[in-house]
Amino acid sequence: MRLDGRRESSNVEDRRGSGGKIAGGLGIGGVIIVGIITLLMGGNIGDVINNVSSMGGTEVVSGGGDETQFTAEEQELARFSKIILASTEDIWTAYFQQHGLGQYRNPTLVLYSGSTSTSCGQGQAAMGPFYCSADEKLYIDLSFFTSMKRSLGADGDFAYAYVIAHEVGHHVQNLLGTLGQAHQKMSRVSEAQANKISVRIELQADFYAGVWGYYEKQMFGSLEDGDLDEAINCADKIGDDYLQKKAQGYAVEESFTHGTAAQRKKWLKKGLTTGNLSLGDTFSLSDRDL
Repeated sequence: MRLDGRRESSNVEDRRGSGGKIAGGLGIGGVIIVGIITLLMGGNIGDVINNVSSMGGTEVVSGGGDETQFTAEEQELARFSKIILASTEDIWTAYFQQHGLGQYRNPTLVLYSGSTSTSCGQGQAAMGPFYCSADEKLYIDLSFFTSMKRSLGADGDFAYAYVIAHEVGHHVQNLLGTLGQAHQKMSRVSEAQANKISVRIELQADFYAGVWGYYEKQMFGSLEDGDLDEAINCADKIGDDYLQKKAQGYAVEESFTHGTAAQRKKWLKKGLTTGNLSLGDTFSLSDRDL
């Protein structure tokens, strides 16, 4: 991505370097990090994903510190994250205005390391980026991007941007009321049915991330050859089926909470190619059509 001269968002809290707690939220990172940790520890990823699902899609957070303790690579990732957040602010503000969706409220990005307290609860920094609707904040431990690269082979600046845009996609769902409605429904059904709703939430967030990418290219012309492939590869590597097969050799469909690799790629691509929010209704489709 060509990002030289781009502004950095000021809606950022830097809590790196201090300790904290577990957060209930939604995000792309939970399944990725769960897969990594479970694989390394020889555990059953299906059980861990079920635990995540029972917490409402819980993922993780963290803590503030002296910038001198951070590596140049981490500081560059922090700057990159602020630029991508600024891009989402510009794009979604314009989209909401142009399509009569009301005023877009900018979310806050919290950079953390280890753990932190949130309005969604307390957690440990083991499950990656997530969005908390109660405080409208995105939580990201920047070491997560290194884990993506080393453990999953999902690398590249646009792949990292996709992760951030996916979390912002949950914020868009929250502003439109979709997220709250889905969570209410999940609380009234069985675990298996709740998992299916969770999949639809996550696939729609993938689609919204794609919509952002469509307008990032239109508004800023920042995408370079290979960028789209980076995001598609990332979506492929974080499918529930891919991670479960990687960890234990087989997949348990009933435990899926984020969607298969094919589904995640499909919805990301749809957003990237159409840029039309109205085409992202994952909730009215049959399971087969997802």
